[in-house]
Amino acid sequence: MSTAVLHYAAAAVTDRGRKRPSNEDAFGFSVEHGIYLVCDGMGGAAAGEVASSLAVDEMLRLLSSRAEVDNGASQMPQLAEDAICTTNEAIFSRSQRNYKLNGMGTTLVGLLVEERRVWVLNVGDSRCYRMRNRSLEQITHDHSLVEEQVRLGRMTRSEAIRSPLRNVITRALGTQSRVTPDILELEVEPGDLLLLCSDGLTRELTDPTIESLLGTDLPLETRCGRLVDAAKKAGGHDNITCILVSAGPDKN
Repeated sequence: MSTAVLHYAAAAVTDRGRKRPSNEDAFGFSVEHGIYLVCDGMGGAAAGEVASSLAVDEMLRLLSSRAEVDNGASQMPQLAEDAICTTNEAIFSRSQRNYKLNGMGTTLVGLLVEERRVWVLNVGDSRCYRMRNRSLEQITHDHSLVEEQVRLGRMTRSEAIRSPLRNVITRALGTQSRVTPDILELEVEPGDLLLLCSDGLTRELTDPTIESLLGTDLPLETRCGRLVDAAKKAGGHDNITCILVSAGPDKN
């Protein structure tokens, strides 16, 4: 494997979709600080928008400040977990102070990048994928009722897709006073492409379709736009958000 320093580039697109009156998704990223986040909010009225925006803002603030302390890569999982727990407390506390926001919450999927090492952060059913050598791999596991049933062998994948309970998630930021995130470590290779997305994308498009749309040499912005457009054409029943992060020489 080459030891050359990797250069990261990113692009993002979010869209209300064709059915929802507003967009409760939120995203944010800082290539400089190696932070990439997608959140899908839930709650009545504007509560979902509040939860997802608050999550992105808090996570960016907390993780950007990590450069001020030389903790080393070995401390990154703990820093990420601490940031997620602090963000969860902020959302939960705000929902308790305002009855109109009671019960609000949000998913979170994110990347924390340190040279060749990447930590994937996940709470809920927004997803991270890795595209390597034009082959797509789902990195995260959905924290959803049907996904748990599939893993236990109590439901097939096709039954899960058709299930009326497929929207029920088992973990979210802000709905409870505590949360347990998944934090996974990856080693990135030159040419890798990482996708973060809300379920408005993955509910409409199969993994092979996503793989085919990503497997081009088009600019990241164009590929993001094509993913969102395809999801809208397939139904666009939910808000749709995606971030693409490329590792290697920036050809875009």
